[in-house]
Amino acid sequence: RTVEPLEYYRRFLKENCRPDGRELGEFRATTVNIGKMGFIEYHYFLLGSITTADGSALVKLGNTTVICGVKAELATPAADSANKGYIVPNVELPSLCSTKFRSGPPGEEAQAASQFIADVIESSQMIAKEDLCIANGKLAWVLYCDIICLDYDGNILDAATFALLAALKNVQLPSVTINEETGSSEVNFKQKHPLIIKKHPVATSFAIIDDSLLIVDPTAEEEELATGTVTIVTDDEDRLCSVHKPGGSPLAGAKLQDCITRAITRHKEINNLIDKVIKSIKPN
Repeated sequence: RTVEPLEYYRRFLKENCRPDGRELGEFRATTVNIGKMGFIEYHYFLLGSITTADGSALVKLGNTTVICGVKAELATPAADSANKGYIVPNVELPSLCSTKFRSGPPGEEAQAASQFIADVIESSQMIAKEDLCIANGKLAWVLYCDIICLDYDGNILDAATFALLAALKNVQLPSVTINEETGSSEVNFKQKHPLIIKKHPVATSFAIIDDSLLIVDPTAEEEELATGTVTIVTDDEDRLCSVHKPGGSPLAGAKLQDCITRAITRHKEINNLIDKVIKSIKPN
């Protein structure tokens, strides 16, 4: 495994399985916790980020662990988008999550992941930015979405997208009015309403081994051996939101269609998991 890792994997792949016991199209165990849990708040404090969140979630995809905290703040809308609010995602891959990352400014992989999440938000139209506007040209919500990897073992895009969706479904925004006499905003924290989620995008990633063989939900080791990767994002209506393929081996149309079919099935699995967890949360 150490000297000839690819040959080691090939012996398993010939039998249509992987060293961790999974089939080629099988995901790792997936869990999600939603809400303002002490564990999440504690890690936000450790990482020097926000210590309280208006919505939060923790997702585990095998040994990959990601937390997402959403912080809502008030701001003036942009002049060219007077009736819209903002959504600002940021993915962090700190050195504590893996030896492959270093302390300091965001690396290439973290920047690419942040851009991917921003593209998913736009392409899926999961939130109508008009819904974040409070007063046209005067006041709107800004949703800062901090996605932090605590333990990295591959497939950060799927985990980050899942954590973002789960955290946003947990967001409660306070009621805000503008005093007509003074022009100042008044926030009523006793009256809160959930964020309106229009679409529920889910990402499904595949690694390409030996230029032809597809495996789903790759580990960090499998990503290192891959000759390419592809991530499919679908929504509630089985609509294809985006295909993310950063170079590597080309993918034939038939194999891409297989990926999309598997992604649609995965979407239903994730949606059912989120619904189950939300129903189990007792109201405050």
